[in-house]
Amino acid sequence: MTPKTRILVIEDEPRMRANLLTILKMEGFEALEGKNGRDGVAVAQNARPDVIFCDISMPEMDGHAVLAALRANPTTASIPFVFLTARGGASDVRSGMNLGADDYLVKPVEVDDLLAAITSRLKRKEQLATARRPRPEPSPALLVPMGLTEREAEVLFWLSQGKTNPELCVLLGVQLTTIKKHLESIFLKLGVENRTSAAAMALEKMNES
Repeated sequence: MTPKTRILVIEDEPRMRANLLTILKMEGFEALEGKNGRDGVAVAQNARPDVIFCDISMPEMDGHAVLAALRANPTTASIPFVFLTARGGASDVRSGMNLGADDYLVKPVEVDDLLAAITSRLKRKEQLATARRPRPEPSPALLVPMGLTEREAEVLFWLSQGKTNPELCVLLGVQLTTIKKHLESIFLKLGVENRTSAAAMALEKMNES
């Protein structure tokens, strides 16, 4: 019998945590819970889940501290980690991504977004595990050789990860007009007309690396 995929939710708000656990169980996952940051780290180290969703704003040990603790432990360092954030936490999101988080979702979390994040993280984990040779983790730096500036490479990288323009604004800390200008420049340099084509080129480039 194939073991269920284990998903850990670290969330100190009981109702939010209960809702996420219910959704995961209904979708056939084994749902684990961490009632706060310290509890979540302990559960992760003992159960070694396949994916971790973690709130950012928690007392005593916030999401950033949780991520740092897990990344510092060899047994949990490679577990896909996704932040859960309230709207308006732009600086927290950017800080978290810089610390090594794999993605973030905005609360309240839509079921489709939750499932898409799980699928994406598991697929990436499988690709890394089955690769014939070590491959660099996808990053904006891999896109600079396409003739882009470092900032344009950042925009294209997150675009290829499925982020919308408003989400790009949060991740990069800029206004929507700035994102649109970067996209216009990227499309021109790549010789494409839309974000779908640009994203496809970016993914192809990162797969070559």
